Amino acid sequence: MFRTAFLPALCVVAASTLVPALRAEPLSKKTDIDFYRDVPSRSLKGLATRSDGRLVAGPTLVELNAPAPADLLWTLEPGADPSKWLLGTGPDGRVLEATYNAGQTTFSVREVAKLDDPQVLVLRRLADGTVLAGTSPRGGLYLLKDDKPVARVGLPADSILDLLVVDAATVLVATGNPGRIYKLEVAKLAAGGVVADKLTDAKLLAERGLTVFGEVRDRNVRRLAALPDGRIVAGSSPRGNVYAFAAAGGAPVILQENRDAEITDLLPQPNGDFYATIVYSATTNESRITPPPAAAAADRPAGGAETPALRIIQPERFGGRSAILAFPARGFPEVLSARGNTALYRLVRHGDLLLAAGGEQGELVGFDLRTRQSVTFAGSLSAQLNGFVPLPGTTDKFLLLRNNAPGLAVLDFGATGPREAETRRLDLGSPALLGALRFNRLRQLAPSALRLDVRLSQGTDDVEGWGPWTALAAAPDAGWRAPDLRGRYAKLRLRIPDAPPGAAALEIDRATLYGLPQNRRPQLQEFRLLTPGYAIVAAVESPPSVVTTLSQLTAAPKDDDRRRSSFLGSQVVPSPGTQAVLWNVTDGEGDTFVATFSIRRDGDETWTELVKNSRDSYAQFDTRPLSEGTYFTRLVVQEIAPRPAADRLSHTFETDDLVVDHTPPEIVSTGAERQGPILNITLTGRDRWSLLDGIEVVFNNGIRETVEQPADGIRDGREETFTLEIPLARISNASSAEITLYDAVGNSVSRRLSLIW
Repeated sequence: MFRTAFLPALCVVAASTLVPALRAEPLSKKTDIDFYRDVPSRSLKGLATRSDGRLVAGPTLVELNAPAPADLLWTLEPGADPSKWLLGTGPDGRVLEATYNAGQTTFSVREVAKLDDPQVLVLRRLADGTVLAGTSPRGGLYLLKDDKPVARVGLPADSILDLLVVDAATVLVATGNPGRIYKLEVAKLAAGGVVADKLTDAKLLAERGLTVFGEVRDRNVRRLAALPDGRIVAGSSPRGNVYAFAAAGGAPVILQENRDAEITDLLPQPNGDFYATIVYSATTNESRITPPPAAAAADRPAGGAETPALRIIQPERFGGRSAILAFPARGFPEVLSARGNTALYRLVRHGDLLLAAGGEQGELVGFDLRTRQSVTFAGSLSAQLNGFVPLPGTTDKFLLLRNNAPGLAVLDFGATGPREAETRRLDLGSPALLGALRFNRLRQLAPSALRLDVRLSQGTDDVEGWGPWTALAAAPDAGWRAPDLRGRYAKLRLRIPDAPPGAAALEIDRATLYGLPQNRRPQLQEFRLLTPGYAIVAAVESPPSVVTTLSQLTAAPKDDDRRRSSFLGSQVVPSPGTQAVLWNVTDGEGDTFVATFSIRRDGDETWTELVKNSRDSYAQFDTRPLSEGTYFTRLVVQEIAPRPAADRLSHTFETDDLVVDHTPPEIVSTGAERQGPILNITLTGRDRWSLLDGIEVVFNNGIRETVEQPADGIRDGREETFTLEIPLARISNASSAEITLYDAVGNSVSRRLSLIW
């Protein structure tokens, strides 16, 4: 038994002395922070997130404090003067007037009228001061004058979903179940008085000013809008089609067909284009903002009266998706932005921004028409934002209608004061000691103007178990750090207490959080005794591969297409001074395109084109003629044939910064200290431009060792200390060592160290 147990132990020791030290990745890890993905709408104040992962300047949203005016708020319409607004409510069927004074954070409400129908879905103020109201589920159309209903007609429909004022005398009325558009002559409606019963006869309806303008096969005509050429566009549900009617009405033309969707808003433009928001439902239920068909007679309670309550679907989380679409006057529809698990209800334009209000988390999102990027703005604490109109007399303020909890809010693009953003829970992968937080770049913002705080937790609960907020201090090498912070999950808070001049152009690029994962104890998975009488002869280590593939450096996804996989199999060979740049651009339609790659030194105005109109997805160039410093980079992609010249699109991408570093790092100090059977060799170095990468120690007896792990455990700075621990037995016949310090771009400096025994 002694020989059996002892022999394998000897073999393991012998083998370990024959195998040289292996090159390994550093123990420290990093977590990339994409602010567009990691910051929710409700956690923004004065900032916005953009789909390129950056934080940019944005509006503030202020919830107005007042008691809930009703259980449900359906519509928001300007009132008699700029401080007054009309609200349509449910399920009590009231029309309210809210008074809001600019500069205040509250509003007051008075009742204008109480209607016989439970849900007031739409209101429109006419030029003479009268108000039209459309209701559900009995399809009542009311005319209000001096806070009283002076006329009413019951249409042969369940709901009136939209009203479009064509001129002072004419209004188009969109109905649900069936999906029709009626042309209303307001004077005839006013002369007809109040009619309690539902009218189904076309002649009786015509006597009260209502004639059929158009009809669709879908159940509801959800939204109406007028184009500059006189055409009327309409959106439906539950299919979600977009129709166009001639100015005189008649049969529609389908501009886009959908399934299981709802057109929630239409926004026409002066040039004939228009935009639309569409909600795609994940179930057979429609979006909660369209009422379902009225109950059948068999489903009504005793007495035969219709059930007045409007069914409202309230899932815990909306499982569908939404999109913002562009319909050019001459062309085909284009999806500008898409959002999952979000319903978008209202759409307005603010300069180059399309703003969309929605739910189910009070989201306020948008699309930047200039940069062609999606944006997320500060959201509301309410679950839904289903009203969104500009405040009169201003160019940068909007009033929003909130539901659940019901009320009003003000969105202000011109507000000054602190700006703030807070990330969702970030998973570091395992419990870790935090290192530096670094940004790729800050634009129009000095590092001293930015305040960073972090809090950590070991659990996944978003509320319970979190430590206090801890401030991160700016480090000399452009990072932010705080000592001795440990946790598995992190939340980051960014604050700008005083917005600097030109804050509208500020950008905070994506960030990287470095950390040292928890050092876990080894675990024995298997133990086996060899058969007595057998020994192990350690195999000679095979020589290292002389070829490094591009996929090994970039860790490309396994599901990349064949062309990219073939490219990633390219060999990587040593070439001093060469800088390679890679990109992967895709086109939804499979267009052929060329790319132009350019650089510009920080402080210069001229871009230098390094690759022009290239079909390749990479560039490589010699950096030795370039001056040291930071260079901005950009990539311009242009479609080419076989796409017709008039239809070719191009886009300019602002890409990551390039640092050109020709200067070797500086060795601050070196030393060697004997501790028992171990020799510790220590080197401290610094670099002006680049992070330090590690050291290589070559003894004059032929032994060679590398160290890539700094003494503090986290390789994240331009000044680091590296320590090599080596048994004296391996270097007993060595009298000196050559120590080489490398930076991240391959520059090196060496120093010889004498070993005195």
